[in-house]
Amino acid sequence: MFKFWTGRFEGYSLNSFKKDLLSGIIVGIVAVPLAMSFAIASGVKPEYGIYTAIIAGILISLLGGSKYQIGGPTGAFVPILLGIVISYGYENLLLAGLMAGIMLLLMGIFKLGVLIKYIPRPVTIGFTAGIAVIIFTGQIANFLGLQGIEQHEKFIDNMKEIGGHLNTVNVFSILTALTCFTVMILTPKKLPKVPGALVGIIVSAVAAAVFFAGDVATIGSTYGAIPNKLPEFGVPDITLEKITMLIGPAFVIAMLGGIESLLSAVVADGMTNSKHNSNRELIGQGIANIITPFFGGIPATGAIARTATNIKSGAVSPLSGVVHGLFVLLTLILFAPLAIHIPLAALAPVLMMVAWNMSERKHFVHILKLKSGDSIVLVITFLLTVFTSLTTAVEVGLILAVILFAKRMSEMLSVSKVLPDHDSNRGKVLPHVVKPTHDCPQVNIYTVEGPLFFGVAQTFEQCILSSIHTKPAVLILRLGKVPFIDTTGEEYLRNVIQDIKGKGCTLLVTGAKPTLKIALKQYGLTDEIGEQNFYPHTGEAINRAISCVNQNACIGCKHYAFKECQEFANSHIS
Repeated sequence: MFKFWTGRFEGYSLNSFKKDLLSGIIVGIVAVPLAMSFAIASGVKPEYGIYTAIIAGILISLLGGSKYQIGGPTGAFVPILLGIVISYGYENLLLAGLMAGIMLLLMGIFKLGVLIKYIPRPVTIGFTAGIAVIIFTGQIANFLGLQGIEQHEKFIDNMKEIGGHLNTVNVFSILTALTCFTVMILTPKKLPKVPGALVGIIVSAVAAAVFFAGDVATIGSTYGAIPNKLPEFGVPDITLEKITMLIGPAFVIAMLGGIESLLSAVVADGMTNSKHNSNRELIGQGIANIITPFFGGIPATGAIARTATNIKSGAVSPLSGVVHGLFVLLTLILFAPLAIHIPLAALAPVLMMVAWNMSERKHFVHILKLKSGDSIVLVITFLLTVFTSLTTAVEVGLILAVILFAKRMSEMLSVSKVLPDHDSNRGKVLPHVVKPTHDCPQVNIYTVEGPLFFGVAQTFEQCILSSIHTKPAVLILRLGKVPFIDTTGEEYLRNVIQDIKGKGCTLLVTGAKPTLKIALKQYGLTDEIGEQNFYPHTGEAINRAISCVNQNACIGCKHYAFKECQEFANSHIS
């Protein structure tokens, strides 16, 4: 039996170890080609992806907040990392990854993991679909075997580059890519437990070596030999100037890494009926991304597909992730020299399939069909991700989502004038009772429903003040259905209080929930209203209001808004 400080190994047994060993090996087999593919797509050498899968994979499993999380390089990072490599170079990418790790660590320490869940779904689906498009189109050149291609940061520039080199199409590259793609599609149908990507790469690499030797670009011809050992420890060049320059890219890496890892952890929770620790997950991701750059690794995060594979393969603890990392290390040591023969055209279908699977196409189409504000947020986030940058897309997407949220919340506000319904046995106060011939000029009662925040506060004030045409003796505000109030709502409520008090009117508040009463006290509104003017029930406030009215003013009134009105009328008649 094993029991570590994490508590995630409680009840661990030899049988558990066998399951973790098997699942770790299976995930390791899946991870090797993906690690190299993501590294190449990110504009760096394939071995850097391997280093990341080993080091970050082991650390994320050991230190993260999910028992089943598999960490490593992912497709989501490809556009960001490629842009950083093009603009700043590989050495600065290492520093940006290190800075992102520190940010993730701080986010976890200060318990900000819970904030990630507040990013709206249309925003995450929008930028995920946009990233998928970038990854897919980024592999067209390798699929077609185009020569002389220069990578650019902008999508449009890359499309122009491809269009300008279509005359260099390599038929042998296309045949190699189609071979890999066909094997990838057929393998799961014939051999469900065998990774299709790995089989596709091996078969297409062998076919290219036998039939198209020297006619197809390979990892070796493009990037040189892959060393069969981990790199030596090295410290990135750190200067204040570079830190200032890379703070933006590092923040994007940290935010996307946090989102991706926690989404992966949520998927794992759903598959295993477990519960991850979001803040601990960020801490684990942060430490992994701090250490990995010292060994040449690129930024890493939780990989949803590999995590799902880990669970389906029978993993029971984080040890499966450690086995996965060790298996990738063993593969590097034993088979690195063979990797140079892998054609780039064989890796293209693998990444295209990754892009297809991560595109969230079903959710994308579903939200699009809603034809709502969410649809607009989705499309704009998607287009900005593809045509500008992920940073711009997320910023604009979040702003639009906040505006949309404020609009929806403002539509929830309801301010209605009410009076007791004498036809009802319970005498509830209802808006339909108020009529031109059935009202009370001395006691005004309003039911407020919905949050009093910046989007609706002014509307609330106008609804109250514009409908008070006389100088009532008492104003009753029923706030039982007001869940919260912000500083803008506080300001406009204060305006109402001051206006009413300026008219010599008494303000009574009923039904306020404890959280609302705390907020009113913090804003100083409780003192303005008067502690004695708060009532738990409207009936009690009405009794108080009746005692405050000028009964002489009731002479001749035929409205009979309250039961007491009849008594006042009769007493004057007698």
